[in-house]
Amino acid sequence: MLSPFGNDDRARFQRAAAVNVAGNAVKIAVVGATGLAFNSVALLADAAHSVADLVASAVVFVWGGSRYESADETHPHGHQRIEPLTALFVGATVAVLGLLLLRESVLGFVGPVEVRASPLLVGALLFAMADMYLLYRYTELVNADLGSTALTALAVDCLNDIYTTVAALVGVVGVFLDVPVLDPLAGAFVSVLVVYQGIEIGRENVTYLVGGAPPPGDRDRVVAALRDHPAVEGVHDLTVFYDGTDLEVEVHVEVDGEMTLREAHDVETDLVTSLRALDDVGDVHVHLDPSGLGEWKDAPEATDSSTALGSDAGPRE
Repeated sequence: MLSPFGNDDRARFQRAAAVNVAGNAVKIAVVGATGLAFNSVALLADAAHSVADLVASAVVFVWGGSRYESADETHPHGHQRIEPLTALFVGATVAVLGLLLLRESVLGFVGPVEVRASPLLVGALLFAMADMYLLYRYTELVNADLGSTALTALAVDCLNDIYTTVAALVGVVGVFLDVPVLDPLAGAFVSVLVVYQGIEIGRENVTYLVGGAPPPGDRDRVVAALRDHPAVEGVHDLTVFYDGTDLEVEVHVEVDGEMTLREAHDVETDLVTSLRALDDVGDVHVHLDPSGLGEWKDAPEATDSSTALGSDAGPRE
């Protein structure tokens, strides 16, 4: 069966984003209309949360696929940073909307609460939970191979939607039990979760955008790949950092100083190829040094790294 998007990674990414747009639109229509009909702050908060999700999904659909474009003259290192920038927008949108919802919930405490009980309130929320669960499972399934931070943000948002809908359901139960104050209370709880979710999404993707260091395990993988080459006698001045969602590696490698230029070139090529074959590694810059020179930077962390990686401990230059 032909797909309107195609079948490559970019097509699968955009298809997943499009399904998120559609799933959120359906939830907004059902939950929002029911909340308006019965004056439920909790349902309106849940529907408004999905408005942010809809906007975020649309931005990911339109903009996020740019990460799959090849490097060009204007972006010589590729377009990897487009994706975390898109996810950062998702997080910011969610956090701002959460604050607005919190304000509305607080107003519900100080004003009269007039929510009309109806089985349709429960039905709308149960539908919303089923909708978000299916959307979450589908997005996770597609992203299992793609490893997209933008799709991860959308999937987390879908899962959190289920939690916020459960909170809204508590508010509706309060209406049936003649405790209507539970409705704005549930709305406030939903709002706090929304703000927290937005901050967490933003925090993770800021790390990608500012070139932060990855977890120690990623650095260890790089070291292991370098030391696995028989010609490598030492490793120093190793830097591993994020370039968008990809890892960029800069390193000095010590080899036998008597090898020919052609042999050194072949070693460098082997090292670059092996590092680029690692998951999530993009650009690699390898500088070869004759072993025994003790050539490393004066920065304390660089000195510690040199010792830990087995470099020759010669005098600093």
